[in-house]
Amino acid sequence: MATGEHHSVDLAQLIAMLAEEVIAQTRGQSRGQRCACHSVPDDCCPTRMQPIVDAGAARIGVHASGGAPKGVAGLIDHTLLKADATRAEIDQLCREAAEFQFATVCINPAWVARAASLLRSTPVAVCTVVGFPLGATTPDVKAYETRRVIFDGAKEVDMVINVGALKSGDVRLVEKDIEVVAAVCRDAGAISKVIIEAALLTDEEKVTACTLAKAAGADFVKTSTGFGPGGATVADVALMRRVVGPEMGVKAAGGVRDLAGLQAMVAAGATRVGASAGVKIVREVTTGKSEPATAGKGY
Repeated sequence: MATGEHHSVDLAQLIAMLAEEVIAQTRGQSRGQRCACHSVPDDCCPTRMQPIVDAGAARIGVHASGGAPKGVAGLIDHTLLKADATRAEIDQLCREAAEFQFATVCINPAWVARAASLLRSTPVAVCTVVGFPLGATTPDVKAYETRRVIFDGAKEVDMVINVGALKSGDVRLVEKDIEVVAAVCRDAGAISKVIIEAALLTDEEKVTACTLAKAAGADFVKTSTGFGPGGATVADVALMRRVVGPEMGVKAAGGVRDLAGLQAMVAAGATRVGASAGVKIVREVTTGKSEPATAGKGY
């Protein structure tokens, strides 16, 4: 057996052992009983952050990493990733982000330079996506995309893992896939986020993906693209938080449409939320009233 093959087997075995232990804990097989909300035995949202949730979002003491603005708006990546987004819509997204002081605008790569110019005098960063939404490009292409978007002004990069490789058991390819993007971001002082597309994965595969992202030195793990078969769930966020520990960021994305949804994700362990309904969520904080969600933004 070649050295690389031996390393791959050892890595796969190590991750499998870790996944077994984490899943056992999450299912309540090794300690404690499952909670009523999403089957997490310890540090669940009702026990860990219920007083904060009860107090209202204005009292949430969690902030996004990476120097983002503080408060509820500072938890949100104000997102517009639909294929038919127009220049006028991107401009409006940036105006809203500047007004409400969101952490970032999250947009497709073609709009990065424009958004960076519009937001230059604000604390709002530009976030973009790489290998999006399928993750099925090669590591060298993702590395080039990352270098290009950072050149154009992106400060945060959300990359999609090679889901097919993960489900095939090729952990070395997935590891390299994440490493090349994380390394480019690290060298440029940008934040890297790893989208695992949780709705396509088993719990064991989610643990593997998060473990590889942490080992590669990524800054965040992220639940979803928003274009897959499902978005963020509190169960996935809690599992991801358990795997990566307290220091790494966890981003919940896809389907977070109101303040209650944001509160649930933060309570489960999210430090950032990707949402197209950011304005609605922040207005809920100030008015105490829920507004109808705006359809069609594609996240």
